[in-house]
Amino acid sequence: MTTTSQKELFRFLEDRFACAQACTECARACAMRASLVDPDGTENQELVRRKGIMCAEVCDATCRVLSEQNQVDEAAIRIQVEWCRQVCLESAQVFDEHSGAEQAAEACRACARACTEFLVTLN
Repeated sequence: MTTTSQKELFRFLEDRFACAQACTECARACAMRASLVDPDGTENQELVRRKGIMCAEVCDATCRVLSEQNQVDEAAIRIQVEWCRQVCLESAQVFDEHSGAEQAAEACRACARACTEFLVTLN
């Protein structure tokens, strides 16, 4: 293995770990946000609750894919991480419109950035 490929491997592993960690933090923040919303509230609150649940589930699934020891198909990883990135960006936009959801919005943005950085290492 050449020095360059070792550096690429280390970056790949570091970015993969950072992405999985960001997914975990985002899932936690979104689940917390969803639990704080009154399910009998307004239509906007229901949207925030559903987005929080969906984002938490997608981030959790992405973290599991990134944490698997088995060789997972790179194309499958790319699809999962891109889906996570998109859901996080959409969720952040929804949370931005809801008072008190700033922490969840920032966690979503941080996760989307980590996903983007990890996708670069796959190219």
